[in-house]
Amino acid sequence: MRVIAGSARRLQLKTLEGLETRPTTDRIKETLFNMINQRLTRSQFLDCFSGSGGIGIEALSRGAARGVFIEKNPKAAECIRENLRTTHLEEAALVMVCDVVTGLKRLEGKGYCFDTIFMDPPYGHGYEKQVLEYLQISQLLHEETLIIVEASLETDVSYVQSLGFEIHREKEYKTNKHVFLKKITG
Repeated sequence: MRVIAGSARRLQLKTLEGLETRPTTDRIKETLFNMINQRLTRSQFLDCFSGSGGIGIEALSRGAARGVFIEKNPKAAECIRENLRTTHLEEAALVMVCDVVTGLKRLEGKGYCFDTIFMDPPYGHGYEKQVLEYLQISQLLHEETLIIVEASLETDVSYVQSLGFEIHREKEYKTNKHVFLKKITG
């Protein structure tokens, strides 16, 4: 896995051995960032269920001003820290070692308001719904915040409107998809 573009372009990132994390492939990462690149400059980026940190590091490399990584696995969090040192992006990052909802609660009231929130939870456990249930009442997003959920193709997100979000876009790949959500306004 590597950083595709920006200040850390072509630098290799470490990943955890085994099946504990599922790094987003370079091809899917490139497609994703081609879709969101224009919104990254000087933005606040939140990477939930961060794994090795590849998505958040890509956002920082492409110009995000601040990246927050929430990962409950201590070995994965150390991998993120190591990747941030390798890419010289650690000054712009905060790594939190806890479950995502706990991390979100800790960020409340501390001046964070994210422009983009990315989450790639383990598939099939409904964690994305738990995070969206929390975010519906959170001060961590604004009217234009883009929430991106990476999920299996089978993941049902038909409930999002009941939580105050609308599907802005959906991009399917061979085995998974990205669902782009925004808050329903007005």
